[in-house]
Amino acid sequence: MVPELEKETVRMKDPEQVKKIVSRLKKGGAVQLQVISDFDMTLTRFGFNGRRCPTSHNIIDNSRVISEEGKKRLKDLLHYYYPIEIDPYRTVADKLPLMVEWWTKAHDLLSQQKILKSDISQIVKESDVMLRDGFNVFFNQLYQSQVPLFIFSAGVGDVLEEIIRQAGMFHPNVNVVSNYMDFDDDGVLRGFKGPLIHTYNKNNTVLKNTEYFQQLCMKTNILLLGDSMGDLSMADGVANVENILRVGFLNDKIEEQREKYMEAYDVVLEKDETLDVANGILQFILAKT
Repeated sequence: MVPELEKETVRMKDPEQVKKIVSRLKKGGAVQLQVISDFDMTLTRFGFNGRRCPTSHNIIDNSRVISEEGKKRLKDLLHYYYPIEIDPYRTVADKLPLMVEWWTKAHDLLSQQKILKSDISQIVKESDVMLRDGFNVFFNQLYQSQVPLFIFSAGVGDVLEEIIRQAGMFHPNVNVVSNYMDFDDDGVLRGFKGPLIHTYNKNNTVLKNTEYFQQLCMKTNILLLGDSMGDLSMADGVANVENILRVGFLNDKIEEQREKYMEAYDVVLEKDETLDVANGILQFILAKT
């Protein structure tokens, strides 16, 4: 059905179940499908040539608009909180307040840096960010088949929109919920608009206004793409889900996290820097029979 599922980066706990879900998604076709995806390290690459690629937060943190002192403090926060975020032995309940703490401190720090709205485009241009191989096929086939793409991100909305825009892929079917910067009348960053979205609250609590999903009441089939345990709840705002296929990118701490990911996601992609599997699944679902 989907030759890409034979790739050596692919792991599945229950291949038969995956086959069943994919068949049901195919049956519903483009009319019933929507795609819900995380952004950082899901649509963007985790690494390239042995080096880590930046997230939308990292792009700002490491840019020329941040003072040396600011960079150091942001890096200290990353080194302290990131291991907590990916610690396979801590519960989500334990991580929640710490993630709120991290994001709040980082946003406060950024708000002190007098970042200009007009700088965002150049900051993205100068960064090492890379969308995953096959991103153009991914965005284009969804757009051409009129399948909505909902990007639910704990990153910086202004930055990730600019990444997609610079790649020429910000089609009308793309909808983003993320942390957006709040600029004053002079275009200087003064804070972030609420509600705060972090790794572990990507669910109905921040989607109080689920008008987006109400408009899509016919779209009861979902392809969900994520790279963390927090991404599994991204489809919680959708009423009447009939079929959902969860595809997870396992980028870091592979051995320690493998079991957990295989329990949670239908398809797990280990150290796979492409969108080949998602594209293969979509091609199969959307192909006119």
